[in-house]
Amino acid sequence: MVTVSSDDYTFQKPQSLKLFEEAKAFIPGGVTANIKHFAPYPIFMKKGYGSKLVDVDDTEYIDYSLSYGALIAGHGHEAVLKAIIKQMIDSGTFVFGTPHELEIQMAKKINELYPSMEQIRFTNSGTEAVLLAIRLAIAYTKKPKIGKFEGHYHGGLNQVLVSINPSQEVAGDAKEPTPVYESEGIPEDQKHQTIVLPFNDLEATEALLRKHKDELAAVIIEPVQGGFIPAEQSFMDGLRKLTEELGILLIFDEVKTGFRTALGGAQSVYGIKPDITTLGKVLGGGMPIGAVGGKKEIMMLSAADKKGDVFAVGSDSSKTSKVVFHSGTYNGHPLVLAAGLETIRLLEDGNLIDRLIDHTMDLRRRLEDLYHSYHIDMQTVGMGSIFNIVFTKQPIKSYRDMWQADTKLREQIDLELLTRGVYVKPLNRYSLSIAHTAEDTEKTVRAHEEAIQAIFHLNTSMKKAAVTV
Repeated sequence: MVTVSSDDYTFQKPQSLKLFEEAKAFIPGGVTANIKHFAPYPIFMKKGYGSKLVDVDDTEYIDYSLSYGALIAGHGHEAVLKAIIKQMIDSGTFVFGTPHELEIQMAKKINELYPSMEQIRFTNSGTEAVLLAIRLAIAYTKKPKIGKFEGHYHGGLNQVLVSINPSQEVAGDAKEPTPVYESEGIPEDQKHQTIVLPFNDLEATEALLRKHKDELAAVIIEPVQGGFIPAEQSFMDGLRKLTEELGILLIFDEVKTGFRTALGGAQSVYGIKPDITTLGKVLGGGMPIGAVGGKKEIMMLSAADKKGDVFAVGSDSSKTSKVVFHSGTYNGHPLVLAAGLETIRLLEDGNLIDRLIDHTMDLRRRLEDLYHSYHIDMQTVGMGSIFNIVFTKQPIKSYRDMWQADTKLREQIDLELLTRGVYVKPLNRYSLSIAHTAEDTEKTVRAHEEAIQAIFHLNTSMKKAAVTV
């Protein structure tokens, strides 16, 4: 197998390389979020429209990252842009710092689409939403620990920054995974607050939940791991039954899957009613947002009153620690909610979400047919409008199954696609938008074929049977 030359890649993106070198002088590692980095260096973008991105070297791409799935309407959708501008003009400001009507409108809409979210609080990111969800669960159950599944990502919190991407050498027993913390700076005394569980293995999960039932406040799960590995229905049914029996709250982290697997999220697909749900990404229409919702008796633990104001000062101030503290200057930002509400309206209009999912499935089928015609073991794995490309013929049901995949070939393909006008961060999942077209699909499939031919030194006159992986 031939490795793609990073020199060729560098030659084609000189302005990105220049900016990256400049950024490293002032920003640690040259990026403001670790996920934005990839080798040999990240591409700097300057413009986006519809399904397209344009970088600082004036290269145009079909964008399948979409800000890691947030932009389900595509870049700069006219209706979303108008909603933001109208909100600014009508209100005469950007943010109030007080309650406003859009908070009620969005809460009602979320409750309509996600009935399990009986009451809702807004945050500024999915990470913040998970923080509040865990805090509520611990306060409600009076138990100190949480369970999370191996390979699942729930943000950068100490409690969940564990066993997201552990190597085979340190991951431990598949039936009882070893907790592997993914960052420096986590205090040792906080490294015993999370029980790591095996995804899609109900028998092993049940054993661990029964063993730790008296100390587990909640189990948090991505119903579609990493946005692309779906839980099996029997696993979800069993997990819901177990958590109810054992008095453990079930938290669905639908930051990735909300509005992408279905308008009502993965919980509507599985027919499962979690105790708490976190949302983000699509909910903000491209603006920063998170939301937490769940059973009323749980959510009411965060209800503000005179005794719950930690900011009150003075000798006559009245405070209590009995309220679950949750605050944030930008929670429920009116511009964000205006963008999010308009995005949801777009998805509800004319069954656009169904057409988007059909479009996604068409691209998946076309790509699988292409690679199979070259005798390359490849499958697309996902749900709704998100999927990933995995180079193995083995079934993918959990994080550990990904160890069998040829990630080197995937990275080579992704780098070649970047030189052919298709953007997805190497090794990441694909997200589609309502702005993607049939022409985008044609160009994408053609770019994949060109990438295959470049990597294996083929030309169009060679027989496809020449490649076997």
